[in-house]
Amino acid sequence: MRTAKLLHWVPRILCIAAILFVSIFAMDAFRPGLTVWQQIGGFLMHLLPSFILAIILAIAWKWELAGGILFAAIGVIMSVSIFNLNHNRNQFTVEQSIINALLICSPFVVAGVLFILSYYKSRKVA
Repeated sequence: MRTAKLLHWVPRILCIAAILFVSIFAMDAFRPGLTVWQQIGGFLMHLLPSFILAIILAIAWKWELAGGILFAAIGVIMSVSIFNLNHNRNQFTVEQSIINALLICSPFVVAGVLFILSYYKSRKVA
């Protein structure tokens, strides 16, 4: 029973923390020389990934299997995108690009796997 509770709450807490971490990157929308409305618009645009991840978290909260698959897929797709962005546009080394992609995306892959495990564990208990 304790494992089921742990598997129930750990992916949810991990997703909330990871979404908050991704949301921090929206702060770069505030730059001098822009109007207040341009800064707010940029801030909201930078928060779009966080909003999408929060919607996926709501789905995962209700339907663990679907949410787990979505989080795992989002984590893998985002890691490839972040790697390419860092390596090609920002001229990071391969190692730096891999580390950046893993830092940002691995919590979502882990949470997705944990949601899937929680789904199967709850089915097994029931």
